[in-house]
Amino acid sequence: MINRELIDVFSEIAREKNVDRSELSSIIEQLFLHLIERDRGDSSNCSVIVNLEKGELEIYAERDIVDDLMDPVLEITLEEAMKLTPGEDFQIGDSFVEVIDPTIFGRRLVTAAKQFFSQRLQDVEKRYIYEDYSQRVGEIVIGTVRQMQRDNIYINIDHAELLMPRREQIVTERYRRGETIRAVVKSVEVTPRGPEIVISRTDNHFLYKLFELEVPEIEDGIIEIQAIARQPGDRAKIIVRSNDRRIDPVGACVGMRGSRIQAIVRELNNEKIDIVNFSEQPEILISRALSPATPLDLYIDEDDKYCVALFSDDELEFAIGRGGVNINLASRITNYRIDAFGKKEYDRNQKQQATPLAEISDFTSAKAKLLDAAGIVTVSDLLNGDEEEILAIDGMGEKTLEDAYNLVAAFIEADNAEEIEEEVDVEELLDDLEEQEAAEEEAETETAEDDESETTAEETPLEDEELTLEEESK
Repeated sequence: MINRELIDVFSEIAREKNVDRSELSSIIEQLFLHLIERDRGDSSNCSVIVNLEKGELEIYAERDIVDDLMDPVLEITLEEAMKLTPGEDFQIGDSFVEVIDPTIFGRRLVTAAKQFFSQRLQDVEKRYIYEDYSQRVGEIVIGTVRQMQRDNIYINIDHAELLMPRREQIVTERYRRGETIRAVVKSVEVTPRGPEIVISRTDNHFLYKLFELEVPEIEDGIIEIQAIARQPGDRAKIIVRSNDRRIDPVGACVGMRGSRIQAIVRELNNEKIDIVNFSEQPEILISRALSPATPLDLYIDEDDKYCVALFSDDELEFAIGRGGVNINLASRITNYRIDAFGKKEYDRNQKQQATPLAEISDFTSAKAKLLDAAGIVTVSDLLNGDEEEILAIDGMGEKTLEDAYNLVAAFIEADNAEEIEEEVDVEELLDDLEEQEAAEEEAETETAEDDESETTAEETPLEDEELTLEEESK
């Protein structure tokens, strides 16, 4: 009866902790072996049999029958064995199996048993959590904010505690205790304190899973997300491709009246998302990736994965984006290094690069001829040439080459400064014209007011004269 009560108590605790019955049997066996070791100092000769279905618990200790007792835990004398089991025919060297009553441990070991049982349950629970979440890496989970620290936020899901470090948090978001949030399971690692489950809201895969939830065509494989680049909380770009010509991938991701994309934007705290339709042609793909700006021209080197994008001076700011976000995301999503230039700046750079070295002031003719003999004629030839090959030219030393570089750098700097001064002069001229127009408008206004005053002054005497005539007639 006592055994069944013990089993029932253990089973109830296991149900609360969501521990499997097979695990419970193992824990109970370890528990009583632990108690025996605490009581006798050794449990190597003991075995515990647990039958949860019948509520039975049996403990056996196997001891060798000896003539001269040396270890009372592992050995027993023949006389004592005969006394404990009358009628048995034992011999020296036989094994004696002793049945141990679980109630003999008494209350003095109850505390130790509770601690041991609780610890084993925690270990099993941690192992379950690790096995569960290690198979859920890449999935979206929903949890409740339990604790907020300076750098970490702890989220509870059932019995599991998940960690969201600062690097995985969207910087524009503010979390409150008790708030429900969604995130993607990024990694699961085993630590001395148990499994560490890291979740993220900044990972690219989180955005991918959100699209998968909102756009059924992505889950069905009709539309594929080719690449994702994010500046979490600010802007994101994704490249989508349709495997069915009848379906527009961009329209499917946006949804009717923007319903699908708006749901994702709200989840990401109004992070702007640019959806780019895939193209096999690099110029079309890069042009789309640079949205909302539209390049005037693209110069692409497919071998080096490099692109120069030209924009009107008015659109250059939009192409680069605040803090360079737009062009950086476009570069990451297309795997091309992209440099953006305004049309005027690019033309000026091209003109500078094409300038003959001989036309640069202070660039001696001797240096120009020395470089010209090696095929280095323009500024571009010098700056793009291999330094070791240039130094291999007869008569060219390191100091001479350094002077040449310095002269070219001074020329480019002076030319840029001159261009800036011209732009400033134009702005000043426009300001002067605006001031002049304003002064002319003010003068015209004053002239009109003076004319109105004179007209009023001329009308007044006529009125007085009319009054005088009326009085005389009377």
